[in-house]
Amino acid sequence: MTSTFSEVRPGQRTKFARYRHSLWLLTKRDLRVRYSTSALGYLWSILDPLVMSGIYWFVFTQVFKRSVGEDPYIVFLLAALLPWMWFNGTVSDATRAFLRESKLIRSTMIPRTIWVNRIVMSKGIEFLASLPVLAFFAIISGAKVNIDILFFPLAVVIQTVLLVGIGLIVAPLVVFFRDLERAIKLMLRFLFYASPIIYSARDLEHLHFLRDLAAFNPLTGLFSLYRSTFFPQELDWYLVGMSALVSAILLVIGLLVFRRCERAVLKEI
Repeated sequence: MTSTFSEVRPGQRTKFARYRHSLWLLTKRDLRVRYSTSALGYLWSILDPLVMSGIYWFVFTQVFKRSVGEDPYIVFLLAALLPWMWFNGTVSDATRAFLRESKLIRSTMIPRTIWVNRIVMSKGIEFLASLPVLAFFAIISGAKVNIDILFFPLAVVIQTVLLVGIGLIVAPLVVFFRDLERAIKLMLRFLFYASPIIYSARDLEHLHFLRDLAAFNPLTGLFSLYRSTFFPQELDWYLVGMSALVSAILLVIGLLVFRRCERAVLKEI
């Protein structure tokens, strides 16, 4: 039994190493293609959230009397808006994961989950590359970092699990139901306002039904965890636990859906 176990493990390690190497190559290719023809390159990863946060900051601090969120509001916004951009970009691109690379997918033998995971990884790298913007505004606005910054990697892990799960569900289903791509775009618009981005989950405390409902949105706990770096009062472990649980469930569902649909997807594309 010992010899058999030792024979299998090296093969498994080799398979994992090949998968990891292929994933990294495809991720680098994605990033290179995305910025190769752009004069601004990396700056595009930060301009979008920067412009959006600037608009919301102006509207809620200069035009209207703000009664939601925390001060400094620009840091409060960016702490959720940057991970939202990762989420939104990944889910949007996942709808075209198989359709865009159909010829390459059919002609290669690498595990097909890699076509979803490379989107999660490339968008995740863009998210990490945009963090200096958050740090810049935190410094100039005087926002103080606290010990809860140690939970930041946990938030990244939970969001990665969430995005892989959603991607494995969305990518194959869009191949069979093309209208799903447009439906998902509408759902993402709704989810932006249904998630605590421009407001806090704590602003829903007096609305018990909405607060209980918001707990099932995995982004609620995620943003709570991200924001706790600067706003410790935002950390709610119940919401974080629900976020982790829903993310894990979506990952399991995603793996099952992907395994069930993989062969049919290859025939369809």
